[in-house]
Amino acid sequence: MRAVVQRVSYAHVRGKEGLISKIGRGMVVLVGIDKEDAGEDVEYLASKLSNLRVFEDPGGKINLSLREVGGEALVISQFTLYGDCRKGRRPSFDRAAGPAKARDLYGQLLQSLRQRGVRVAEGRFQEKMLVELANDGPVTILLDSKKLF
Repeated sequence: MRAVVQRVSYAHVRGKEGLISKIGRGMVVLVGIDKEDAGEDVEYLASKLSNLRVFEDPGGKINLSLREVGGEALVISQFTLYGDCRKGRRPSFDRAAGPAKARDLYGQLLQSLRQRGVRVAEGRFQEKMLVELANDGPVTILLDSKKLF
């Protein structure tokens, strides 16, 4: 699983029928699911996200987690995180999980975050959406459940 995590002051996501969900202070998490991902990838990412210290403490040091600041997470499934652009000009999405598997693991991630005490808002799976956010900092972190090196 891959995630692009942005610390935000606020964020909301809209679909063709209007507002889907919104959050105040917290993080927007764009999550991509690999066709080889499994439960351990979900648990790794949920643990990282709920404990990631990307918020400032009273001294201005980035030292606090989402739970410690009472923040929220807006989690949006995004298969394009597995777009491979190394060959040609059009991305290949061969590594992205198919819809059934991706929907299942995305749901597991939402549930695991909630079980860890994170307030979670979500996008709509396989729906075109408009995401608007105020990246606070800016702080943007990349996470990957697979060992890359």
